Amino acid sequence: MPNSSGIDQRRPSQGNLPILSLAALGVVFGDIGTSPLYTFKTVLNMTGKNPDPAVVLGLLSLILWTLFIITTVKYISVAMRIDNDGEGGILALMSLLGVKRHRPAIVAIGLFGAALIYGDGAITPAISVLSALEGLEIVAPAVQPYIVPIAVTILVALFAVQSNGTARIGKTFGPIMLVWFIVMALMGLWGILQHPSVLAALNPRYGLAYLVANGTIGFLVLGGVFLCVTGAEALYADMGHFGRGPIRLSWFAIVFPGLILNYAGQAALVLEGAPTHDNIFYRLCPQMLLIPLVCLATVATIIASQSIITGAFSMSRQAIQLGWLPRLEIRQTSAEGYGQIYVGTVNFLLMVVTIGLTIGFGKSDNLAAAYGIAVSLTMLMTSVLLFIAMRDVWGWNVFAAGIVAGFFLIIDGAFFAANLTKVAEGGYIPLLIASIVYGVMWIWHRGAAAVLERMSRTLMPISDFMEELKTRNVPRVPGTAVFLTRTERDTPPVLQWHVKHSRALHRHVVLLRVRILPVPWLAPDERITVQQVASDIWRAQASFGFMERPHIPELLTAAKKLGCKIDLDDITYFVGHETVVRREDRNGLPRWQEALFAMMERNSTHVSDFFSMPNDQVVEIGRQVAI
Repeated sequence: MPNSSGIDQRRPSQGNLPILSLAALGVVFGDIGTSPLYTFKTVLNMTGKNPDPAVVLGLLSLILWTLFIITTVKYISVAMRIDNDGEGGILALMSLLGVKRHRPAIVAIGLFGAALIYGDGAITPAISVLSALEGLEIVAPAVQPYIVPIAVTILVALFAVQSNGTARIGKTFGPIMLVWFIVMALMGLWGILQHPSVLAALNPRYGLAYLVANGTIGFLVLGGVFLCVTGAEALYADMGHFGRGPIRLSWFAIVFPGLILNYAGQAALVLEGAPTHDNIFYRLCPQMLLIPLVCLATVATIIASQSIITGAFSMSRQAIQLGWLPRLEIRQTSAEGYGQIYVGTVNFLLMVVTIGLTIGFGKSDNLAAAYGIAVSLTMLMTSVLLFIAMRDVWGWNVFAAGIVAGFFLIIDGAFFAANLTKVAEGGYIPLLIASIVYGVMWIWHRGAAAVLERMSRTLMPISDFMEELKTRNVPRVPGTAVFLTRTERDTPPVLQWHVKHSRALHRHVVLLRVRILPVPWLAPDERITVQQVASDIWRAQASFGFMERPHIPELLTAAKKLGCKIDLDDITYFVGHETVVRREDRNGLPRWQEALFAMMERNSTHVSDFFSMPNDQVVEIGRQVAI
């Protein structure tokens, strides 16, 4: 509901718990819910031999306990208790911990962790869709050459429909994923009935015994085992959309049992002697139902891919709001939910990389080598931030925080070390993508800071500016002028440029500075402050959370209620447009950084669009800024 400022808060819905839990199935659990398609077969292939019962039970035990420790304990039980005004994820955690004082190390960890998610975000659709379609090879081996073209077609169609929004389609995601988890659970039960002794793997001794007995191979297998939790980070990141309750209910009631049963069923079939050269997941299905299962699996992987794409859009908006990415065009595709957005640039780049990976690797087994390293490093970084949060937010002492966070760090560190062996086999791809994204964030932030510093050098005090108006007999014409500025004090450069060139000034003037704070949401009474600094001139400071959409025209209604004498029906917005040029001296940014920042600045979306200002009421004033 809109608040008194006219701004829609769009906090997470607090509706019916079962309904929200069902919706969470389609948005939160798509990635981790489709991991049984490829995880167990990948782990079996990594053993390099025909698995004996001890190996099978050891592998299954590692998978089950990885699901329990990382997902159930770390994320569901611990991480989701630490939120930034209801929001979760590594960016929200970074903002929460960095808000107390400037902490470059925390910012670097949070930003690189977020950048890593883009890396695996490009791989998830490719490996998921390929693994689903590979079930067709069991039914009709002759279809094998057409798997990649079919996958590419599905992926292109998936990215192409993003611009239309997913509000209507999203309503069906939850029920479909509910069917998927029920089917997986039933298949797993059937497999367990073939070899009930497989349930012995619930004892963690089997997993530990496998690691001890197999040395280097056992350690390397951890890289494949980790695939079972690659979607766990989404549980934390999507907390703001649904809240803790629905996500926890879905996990404990549906997802976790379904995953345990399916993995156990696959292991049971291997113990019964089922062939392991193809996808063991589809061996759980009766032959006559294989085609419907492939169709259901394909839909489930599309939903998982959709969740990743939507998550990339949301994370991009958070980074833009916090000032770490250039302004990109963000289109709201539905009034029903704030998360229903479309970011065309991100969508196109993800599509290009995903299609390239699908064609380049060709099989889900090959992609598994590149998958996991980015998410394992993100989880490792999250554990570091959790340790700091335990100290700063919960007030734990070093010993208590060290024991809990240290346990997570050991587990995450082991998985990351195992995944490092995949770098040469394709793991460098998500790391390269993450490095590029992090580089863009870093250069944009440095360039924006350099522009602000350069402009602040020539500021004129308001008193001097008003005296100059009198000296030059500058007329005050009817109407209201709103000058957007980055500066906190004195006369904004855009106001000086306007008076210099137009030789007139509006009767009422508002100097508006917009801040995006490192919190998701703000209360209505924290939205705007107004202070009169001269005759008919007010300085206003507008504040938004990083999960909110700035809307300046609606905000000015609140400014008028606070005593700002403005005519809401006769407003002209003035914005500065800086053209970045190279400095003559060597005190500015390195030339390569200046050139990249200037390119990003030229291609970023217009300020008026970013702040939802009407284009026919905006005047742009340009100047060159040397950084």
